[in-house]
Amino acid sequence: MKSSETVLRDARRIVIKVGSSLVTNEGRGLDEAAIREWCRQMAELVRQGREVIMVSSGAIAEGMKRLGWTTRPQEIHELQAAAAVGQMGLAQMYETQLRAQGLGSAQVLLTHADLADRERYLNARSTLLTLLKLGVVPVINENDTVVNDEIKFGDNDTLGALVANLVEADALIILTDQQGLYTADPRKDPAAQFVHEGRAGDPALEAMAGGAGSSLGRGGMITKILAAKRAAGSGASTVIAWGRETDALLRLAQGQAIGTLLVAQTAKNAARKQWMVDHLQLKGAVVVDAGAVKKLRDEGKSLLPIGMVAVDGNFSRGDVIAVRDEAGVEIARGLANYASAEARLLCRKSSVEFESLLGYMAEPEMLHRDNLVLSR
Repeated sequence: MKSSETVLRDARRIVIKVGSSLVTNEGRGLDEAAIREWCRQMAELVRQGREVIMVSSGAIAEGMKRLGWTTRPQEIHELQAAAAVGQMGLAQMYETQLRAQGLGSAQVLLTHADLADRERYLNARSTLLTLLKLGVVPVINENDTVVNDEIKFGDNDTLGALVANLVEADALIILTDQQGLYTADPRKDPAAQFVHEGRAGDPALEAMAGGAGSSLGRGGMITKILAAKRAAGSGASTVIAWGRETDALLRLAQGQAIGTLLVAQTAKNAARKQWMVDHLQLKGAVVVDAGAVKKLRDEGKSLLPIGMVAVDGNFSRGDVIAVRDEAGVEIARGLANYASAEARLLCRKSSVEFESLLGYMAEPEMLHRDNLVLSR
């Protein structure tokens, strides 16, 4: 495990996320000067031999400005319209500023659904890794123009963490309009202390984080803490820092202590297992008995149908499903070898009975240990 001083200094692949309030100068249109500065710093990082991905908020906020709206609309179709209008200006600004630094750029619009489908996940991963190999800076945003639930419930802090896991990044830098994390809301508690460093995933950090942030964005400090926890799952440490700090990206890359550093405690997982961990919506679940729980947790075994007591939801072969104990607690997730209808027939059955029940036998396991990851 690297020391906290070397986490960012040694990071070769970095995902940077900037929030709406920074990109749009608190809603007054795109902040060209700020974006120019980030692009200048990203170009310097690339010249140092690092690979950089930008996850940028701001499409809806920029669209609101261009449409003359002063308050964020509630109707989904109006949010989608604002995103469509704003995305044009956002992409153009990054392209212009990165080109001025001698860098190519690429616009990549993603949704959580893209990362929940195995084939689309692999396509997105391959595209991003190819762009990085070519020295191009991908600029990523959620595809808000065609998806409902991402606008309604999603946030780009989460997307930044998912992208960090997708490309197996070494670090996630979240630039925001706050200095970092405090032990309490400093606007309400004068005794609040700044948190310079913590352990990503520490439950105490979530208790410290306040509620929603600005009216422009959809996140807040809590989404950043949760994003750091998610990014840590693939070994990426996270820094939450003020986006207008002078040369913030370059100084962080030099190992300077800016903002709040949340250090990942785990080594990088295999990409396939991280993809399973990152599923925000699962197609279904199987409920297992205590004996199966023990074999999974303590012995690292595959899940056999004989240990299954129930099947929830409707899923197909190859879908990621949850494994829950009889109290409803998720203990693992993995790739299903059988569809839900078949799994229901196989509950409590030995593998010697599969062919007579189904007319065939694919595999003896419901989830093979190589395609299974334990929940924390």
